[in-house]
Amino acid sequence: MPYLNVRIAQKESSEVAEKVVSALMKRTSNLLGKKPEVTSITIDFISPELWFVGGKRISAQNAVTFYLEIKITDGTNTKNEKSEYVRNVFCDFESILGTITPASYIVIYDIRADSWGFNGKTQEYRFIQSQSL
Repeated sequence: MPYLNVRIAQKESSEVAEKVVSALMKRTSNLLGKKPEVTSITIDFISPELWFVGGKRISAQNAVTFYLEIKITDGTNTKNEKSEYVRNVFCDFESILGTITPASYIVIYDIRADSWGFNGKTQEYRFIQSQSL
């Protein structure tokens, strides 16, 4: 189960949103091994007039910026897997959005299994239930 929240500094576009979701679903499933059926993604488009990088409006920089945060269960992915994920997702966003500022961030939060869950059960509970005694 991952939860992904994306913010993009550009005019709202359902076409861009669908491309971003498609890329994230592919990378999150293939590189991090997460189940698509419990992957949740939100996308917010922010006016480039209201997003600043280096103290300057994105609208004045002839570029796009984004911020992606993904929450995953702690210990379920290696440093190498997360590094590959960040590299590939950045490239995907570049191909979808065009020129991107270097100050576009991807943050992976490793959340303890007993601190989150879905469908009323924590990830820790799911792990314990899957173990045979």
